[in-house]
Amino acid sequence: MPKKFKVLFLICAIFLVIFIIAGILTGVYAPKIVEDQIQQNLKVKASLGKISLSLPFTITLEKLEIGDLASIKKISFSPNLIALIFGKVVIHGLTITEPVINLVQSSDGKLNLPVLEQKGKPLEIYPTSLNVRDGKIIFTDRKVSPGGYQVIVNKLNIKVSKVSLPITSLATNFDLSARLNTPAGKVFGDITFSGWLDYLAKNMDAKLEVSGLDVTNFAPYYGNFISNKKLSSARLDLGSTFKAKNNDLQIITDFNLSNLVYEKTEEQQPELNLVKNALDIFTDSDGNLHLVFNINTKLDNPALSQEKLKKIILKAAMKNLSNQSPQQLVDKVTGIIDKYKEYGKELKAIFGK
Repeated sequence: MPKKFKVLFLICAIFLVIFIIAGILTGVYAPKIVEDQIQQNLKVKASLGKISLSLPFTITLEKLEIGDLASIKKISFSPNLIALIFGKVVIHGLTITEPVINLVQSSDGKLNLPVLEQKGKPLEIYPTSLNVRDGKIIFTDRKVSPGGYQVIVNKLNIKVSKVSLPITSLATNFDLSARLNTPAGKVFGDITFSGWLDYLAKNMDAKLEVSGLDVTNFAPYYGNFISNKKLSSARLDLGSTFKAKNNDLQIITDFNLSNLVYEKTEEQQPELNLVKNALDIFTDSDGNLHLVFNINTKLDNPALSQEKLKKIILKAAMKNLSNQSPQQLVDKVTGIIDKYKEYGKELKAIFGK
């Protein structure tokens, strides 16, 4: 055997022995180290099933439990060995499989998120890509309901790629999809959000789609904000584009509300509030509401007050009225005048002279 092949064989043999030893040590000692670090920094009990090491140097954590907050079936990644030599933790191919996160909002509005209590300089970890597979978020809100109103985000999948470290001007691609479920397992909507973001240059191009969303599942949040009559059915289909250049973000939204069905109740005196009667006034002859509106804000500090949102939506709704036939418009305006004589004052307060 030539000398160079003997040297190569020796190097491979040494590497294999080191790898086997590292794998054994990882499996024996690493789970306890990870558990202790989580418990010390988050002040919650943690348990880890096992850690394994596989070629070409992939680390896998299985059955991670973090108190009542989260459980993860598997986490796998490949650390960059060259970066480790220079004291940086750069990981490739970070994949989180079947995470389940339990978020609870208390009656005073606080979330059950632990406070990080890390002493000294925090460990900086740089993932170059991220994959979340079949995730689940269970949100329980005790602020809107003492018993805990629950919404479940299911089949959560996230892909993030082209991450540059350190951060440079680079378009990072992302793709998110999720399904909304009731606690009983009924599907009431699908969400997708995909595009790219260059945060350093403050540029963005993305699209959000919400399809088949049963709005009545959020009744504790909107109350009678959109209608004085109680909705038993309402479907929302929404598409929004997010385009930003040099930090100027424009969001264009196409809003479709259909299949409006009200519960039959005794006739009540309507409240003289334009916003709360928006559905009753601005829906078309088929009982549907179609709005297109723009929101302009900043990418690094998106802000939109409730009053500004009301103004934007009401302007779009009034434009929707002009698309109806003259007779429909006359009938609707006549009904408004007869039923709500105070609307003129509220319109003036909202839009100004």
